[in-house]
Amino acid sequence: ERARDYLHKTGRFIVIGGIVSPVHDSYGKMGLVSSRHRLTMCQLAVQSSDWIRVDPWECYQDTWQTTCSVLEHHRDLMKRVTGCILSNVNTPSMTPVIGQPQNESPQPIYQNNNVSNKPTAAKILGKVGESLSRICCVRPPMERFTFVDENANLGTVMRYEEIELRILLLCGSDLLESFCIPGLWNESDMEVIVGEFGIVVVPRDGADPDRIMNHSSILRKYKSNILVVKDDSNHPMSVISSTKSRLALQHGDGHVVDYLCQPVIDYILKSQLYINASG
Repeated sequence: ERARDYLHKTGRFIVIGGIVSPVHDSYGKMGLVSSRHRLTMCQLAVQSSDWIRVDPWECYQDTWQTTCSVLEHHRDLMKRVTGCILSNVNTPSMTPVIGQPQNESPQPIYQNNNVSNKPTAAKILGKVGESLSRICCVRPPMERFTFVDENANLGTVMRYEEIELRILLLCGSDLLESFCIPGLWNESDMEVIVGEFGIVVVPRDGADPDRIMNHSSILRKYKSNILVVKDDSNHPMSVISSTKSRLALQHGDGHVVDYLCQPVIDYILKSQLYINASG
């Protein structure tokens, strides 16, 4: 939610949906519980959200999927559902004008003039509302023609006839830092993830994303495609940590309520998850 707020404040994006995609069981991380539990916990965590949905596709595959393949799956699915060309850095678009007077012509945001029958916002809105909520687990609000939510602070008027869709990978700076570890990531996958999709990075534990990016030639090459969410001093995002949550549960630390919502805590206790052998 803070990432969405930040993207709205930049004036460059309108977030219409968020997809939570739990990793496959065969990922093999120590302490990884069954996807059955992880899917349920994620669903409980976002049950009150009108824009974040949990997608089980990754968990339901025969084996572990790379991050790149998951992004490509959702991109291809959205193409089929909306009939819209999803943009990437190779086909940059103009930013929709914020607060544009009603009597001015909107700026087109497709660069490719050869695209015929470009989908209008109305066409895409209808398809997104009908199809993405069912297939992609994304349900954008339908009340506003321009997708603007009441807290977006994007101005009172936003007019444009055509929109583009992009999928961005949201991650913590610890994942970004893992891109710098030789051999950990397939370089061609990194090119696609950062170069074609883009990344939204939430800083973790005082990490400096600029320093991290300077340690990788691919990250430096596509630095303009990496958006770093500015932290809120009153609510530092660095405290958000699944590792800290599991440790708090194992040690009976009441501060777990700082990390998890009550329905998730109740499910964890009921299912006896993350509790060590000594109880």
